[in-house]
Amino acid sequence: QLQLVESGGGLVQPGGSLRLSCAASGPTLGVYAIGWFRQAPGKEREGISCISSTGGSTNYADSVKGRFTISRDNAKNTVHLQMNSLKPEDTAVYYCAAKFTGPLFRRCVLSEYDYWGQGTQVTVSS
Repeated sequence: QLQLVESGGGLVQPGGSLRLSCAASGPTLGVYAIGWFRQAPGKEREGISCISSTGGSTNYADSVKGRFTISRDNAKNTVHLQMNSLKPEDTAVYYCAAKFTGPLFRRCVLSEYDYWGQGTQVTVSS
């Protein structure tokens, strides 16, 4: 059973940066696409960045394109989300999720992901 644990959240000022990590235990992460999703208070959970199992393909929501970068290290069973130029509207609980799939899948559709972490809070405020 794959288990995911997010870390790296916190309080940051607008314009600042954070690096989120998603650590996996259990099966090797190299056969799972990984997605980062977030849920702000009163809003639905949304996909913001996803990466294929090999790391060769990535996908970003328009709201984070150019500011966030997803990467993965399958040897270390970890996926990272580097978040730069953070805005107050980025405030949310951030979740990583995994989908067992082939090497090309990189969609950020919430319902397609099977395993979820518990989330980490990101607050962007002055």
